Amino acid sequence: MKTIKLTVSQWQRIREQLHEEHPKSIFMIRNKMRSVLGFTIREHNQWIDVKPKLDDEDTYRNRGYSQLQIHLDFYSENKQTMFLMKFSEIINDRSDGSL
Repeated sequence: MKTIKLTVSQWQRIREQLHEEHPKSIFMIRNKMRSVLGFTIREHNQWIDVKPKLDDEDTYRNRGYSQLQIHLDFYSENKQTMFLMKFSEIINDRSDGSL
């Protein structure tokens, strides 16, 4: 199984295009989504580490934040390749603070 990680913004743009091409029923049933689109969707909260910083007492504090990510778990290498070709412009757009 191969996974593509997207920001919420990237997924919203891709999902809009997919909804124009496919009936909504495909997105409601995981098995149907897997067979037609080649992937299933899951949300994931990823902890993003920020380099530790010295505070006034010369001690390190770990800093970071939680980022909601959309993971597309692919089950078909061919469908993943087609997906990447079709949506590469959105996936490679780093202007929205993407991964």
